[in-house]
Amino acid sequence: MTDLNNMSLEELKALEKEVGAAIKTFEARKLAEARDVLTAKAKELGVSIDEVFGAKGAKVKKVVEPKYRHPENPALTWSGRGRQPGWFKEAIQGGAAEEDLLIK
Repeated sequence: MTDLNNMSLEELKALEKEVGAAIKTFEARKLAEARDVLTAKAKELGVSIDEVFGAKGAKVKKVVEPKYRHPENPALTWSGRGRQPGWFKEAIQGGAAEEDLLIK
């Protein structure tokens, strides 16, 4: 152990700076260590860490079945969520009821 009583003020300040930096980076170092261990274990099992935890930042979108269909062009559909598509607005303004556009 270092004898602090025999150190100069300059040495103590340098040590204080080193200790402060070590404290600040402690959590990051522990996370990096854990990441390395988990990555190695995943590789050992023949998978990637992204496969284990899912791709970073990736969101899984749930596919919603269409609820409405264009009366003349069946390729145009709408789930009923979000903004109404132009064809849906036009059909409603043209006198169609929402029920007329429902997929049965």
